[in-house]
Amino acid sequence: MKFITILLTTLFVLITMQSNSCTIIAVGKKASKDGSIIISHTDTGEDSRIFVVPRMTYKAGSKAPVYWGIQDASLPLDNDGKILGYIPQVEQTYKYFQSAYSQVNEFQLGIAESTTAQRAELICTMENGEQIMTIEQAQIFALQRHKKAREAVQFIGDLMTEYGFLPSSGDGSETLVIADKDELWILEVFGVGAGWKKDSGKPGAIWAAKRIGDDQAIMVPNWSIIKEIDRKDKDNYMVSKNYMQEAIDRGWYDPKSGKPFIWQEAYTPLPVEYATGRFWLFHTTFAPNLKEWPDRYVKDNYYKGMQPYFQIVEPVSYYPFSIKPEKKISFQDVIAFQRSVFEGTIYDMTLYPQWMVPDGKGGIEQSAMATPFPDSEMRKVMEITYRRPVARHRGHYGMVLQIRDWLPDEIGGVYWVYLDNPYISPYVPIYAGNLSVDESYKTYNPKAYDEKSARWAFDFVENLCRMRFQPMSKDVIKARTPFEKKIFDKQTEIEKEAEKLYKESPEKAQKYLTNYSNGLMKEATALYVKLRNQLITDYTNNHE
Repeated sequence: MKFITILLTTLFVLITMQSNSCTIIAVGKKASKDGSIIISHTDTGEDSRIFVVPRMTYKAGSKAPVYWGIQDASLPLDNDGKILGYIPQVEQTYKYFQSAYSQVNEFQLGIAESTTAQRAELICTMENGEQIMTIEQAQIFALQRHKKAREAVQFIGDLMTEYGFLPSSGDGSETLVIADKDELWILEVFGVGAGWKKDSGKPGAIWAAKRIGDDQAIMVPNWSIIKEIDRKDKDNYMVSKNYMQEAIDRGWYDPKSGKPFIWQEAYTPLPVEYATGRFWLFHTTFAPNLKEWPDRYVKDNYYKGMQPYFQIVEPVSYYPFSIKPEKKISFQDVIAFQRSVFEGTIYDMTLYPQWMVPDGKGGIEQSAMATPFPDSEMRKVMEITYRRPVARHRGHYGMVLQIRDWLPDEIGGVYWVYLDNPYISPYVPIYAGNLSVDESYKTYNPKAYDEKSARWAFDFVENLCRMRFQPMSKDVIKARTPFEKKIFDKQTEIEKEAEKLYKESPEKAQKYLTNYSNGLMKEATALYVKLRNQLITDYTNNHE
């Protein structure tokens, strides 16, 4: 029976994570190239719209609604869905940028999210208990009320235990990376199973948090990464009161065994390759000499590596909680990782032998249609297995956030955003001080195409690339690279001008950065509409 439970949990996780899979990277200030703290998040919730929610004031004793529907892209921007309950409101909230999973506020407090795997017994739903607090709602509350990561971690943990953790991305648990100008934390939240009641006096979640060292970097591939916990070390750990007891009560840990309590092992099912593959890629990319990692780069007979019989499947414990990168990591390095499709490895879906076709000269060559993003129908026809890369063709939006303590908050926080698929989409900067987000990045209805929507512009190009991915994606990169390079190269110049204006008036700096960012969003949308038209022209079947 226990084996069947584990098997069903693993299958559930595999199915769920195929559609909603988020990768987090976090880099401490001494591990980054420019001294900034960096956090990132790919493939977030369905609603890719990003907009500014200004500071607000409330009467003493007011209540703040807890919503279900924040990720629903079909709702108007000012409608967060169904109200499940209320918590006490504060008299003053901070400005933040709202999205499916809200990620940054005006004080450079940043949050990145990844839905993770949990044991089947911990799964809770709206129907089987009284829990009401989704992770995206908790993120909003934290961004509205806090400036410090440590405070935000404790606050979110308390919300989860008091009001009950309610999964909103399948039935998974959740991991957050929370950062401010000084500290970087990871918070992992698990459910407590069916039947929780608010008046039971029992915590409505299990959670633990660990500080990430300034010289360290971590990656979360939809899987828990916290291992041993030193509860006495309050500078580096925070936990719920039931963080170990739930495992003891359920028979997952025996304190008399003499073995240490391993958080990661206690509450997660057996590891799945969609997670270990990304663990492997991150560690071989940023700490290749730390230990002997499995060799998954292609050889002459690379097709053999795609056969499960030859595949080494290492335990999750093989990978450390964090690494000290061998080279300092820039935000551009993180962007490059977010665009990874496992090129040149045994996970590279363009290397399946089914893509090989006659070259007209008596040999074979790779088809122009070979893509790292084959959809479900294409996989059926080709009889191939899906292998989840970091970049997702069914993505929604994502970000890389730079947090810098040597600049005013309005300038120091740079929220680099992409929409749809990071492999195709450009990244544009939104500053923490920005007063608005361009309409093109606030416009998206998944049920109605809109020429003014940036998301639709990028998605249209991405879908066109399915016709001839190999040459068409190169055309996209050729158009995107100079657009991004111009932004990267001008960053210092733009920020120096903003600093100059800030000394005159913070409002002048905010307006300057807002106009700059919104102009780039308009430019990105126009660039991809033009690119769409060019691809249609260049690859029409009238040329065949």
